[in-house]
Amino acid sequence: MSQRALILFAHGARSASWAAPFERLRDLTQAREPGVRVVLAFLELMSPRLPEVVATLSADGINDITLVPVFLGQGGHVLRDLPIMLDELRAAYPQAAIKVVEAAGENAAVLQALSDYCVGALAD
Repeated sequence: MSQRALILFAHGARSASWAAPFERLRDLTQAREPGVRVVLAFLELMSPRLPEVVATLSADGINDITLVPVFLGQGGHVLRDLPIMLDELRAAYPQAAIKVVEAAGENAAVLQALSDYCVGALAD
């Protein structure tokens, strides 16, 4: 059983089809890291929500958790809502080490990949 987890944390939307790219990202990431449990969690409007995911991981004995905000920028949800949720989760699951990295869109490699895609659109 995996002892580590990677949570891909996204906003959520009313339309179920909105989650499709995040599900593909989860599947691609899981294929690259078969020894790590890769899961999606949503802030709102979709499930599973972040508290539910952390509860499940903890119940399964997984306490080494890395959370990747799959947001393009560090807006209010990442800067305000997520820290509050993390404080609550860390209090509820003190045995869990929950590491949070920068929002995906703030990462230089992600921005470069998006720029490559945009520039490539000129060739079409």
